[in-house]
Amino acid sequence: MLQGAGKSVLVALSGGVDSSTCVHLLKSQGYHVEAVVMEFSAEHAQAVNDAKIVADSLGIKLHVVRCHEEFKKNVVDYFAMDYLSGRTPNPCIVCNPTTKFEQLNKRRVELGFDFMATGHYADVVWLDTEDGKSAFLKKAELTGKDQSYMLYRLSQEVLAHMIFPLNTFEKTKVREIAQQAGIPTANKPDSQEVCFIPDNDYANFITCNYGKSKKGRFISPDGADVGANEGILNYTIGQRKGLGIALGYPVFVKKIDAQSGNVYLGRKGEEYSQGVTLTGCVMTNHPIVKKGEFEAGVKIRSMAKEAPVKVKKLDKDEWQIIFNEPQRAAAPGQSCVIYSDDIVVGGGFIKEAF
Repeated sequence: MLQGAGKSVLVALSGGVDSSTCVHLLKSQGYHVEAVVMEFSAEHAQAVNDAKIVADSLGIKLHVVRCHEEFKKNVVDYFAMDYLSGRTPNPCIVCNPTTKFEQLNKRRVELGFDFMATGHYADVVWLDTEDGKSAFLKKAELTGKDQSYMLYRLSQEVLAHMIFPLNTFEKTKVREIAQQAGIPTANKPDSQEVCFIPDNDYANFITCNYGKSKKGRFISPDGADVGANEGILNYTIGQRKGLGIALGYPVFVKKIDAQSGNVYLGRKGEEYSQGVTLTGCVMTNHPIVKKGEFEAGVKIRSMAKEAPVKVKKLDKDEWQIIFNEPQRAAAPGQSCVIYSDDIVVGGGFIKEAF
């Protein structure tokens, strides 16, 4: 008997090759498959059209969900406010739990589907906890394309009903499967930019829609005022190029002060931190977390290598991370995700590096 015989799954279909192949694989496993495409904003009209083409080619029913208001409130406003406050946001990390998976799960319940699925490269495992069996997010089996970092804030309710069909595949294999299946988007390039800013000029987008950012001065590593900056919106922690500053030695953005508008510069070598404090944490009920203090691995950026650390609870919302070896450019606003044996046990937003 096929794995999915008698079971139904609702797929988040974006029109890209990953989600399209996800539909094909689930159908081949015997699941009854339907899909949802989300129109987050006017900029997503093309994605909706692409999803319709894929759904027609694969012979599945497609539900179109417009969630402009939710997306603007949960994602776009957050993105703009973080940049205007001198932080470095990651909109996908916030979109996934508040909007994308929230809307997907809502439709799953309304339509009576057993499961939901996306084209993310990740996995779900079930472990024994004090509360019984619980679902945990895990790195993809082939970690080169792993996207668990982006999904760390998903709730137990969501994870308990998730299927990630691409968990065991390399991207080249996914495209090969799509081509063999005749999927129209088999060769569609991966999207790289922020999905609601097509030209990727986020500074211009925020300025036009939310106003100009605070301007101040560049402050040298020695504390000297070395000139005016163009507004904090134009700089990110760790940035080395495009500063328009010549001090005779390499510098990078070490700190951004949203109150004064000043951008503080550091010398090469000063971009490394001993640890970070996390806020807005979402910690699982994994047995290791219950200890309040434990050793683990973390990623402080999506593409960063996992680094060994010591984790310590400060209070309900904040945790402290001490790196075994100093890490480069830990940026306030970015997420730090905590792993134990490739399983996501928690994470939060970087409040400060030290």
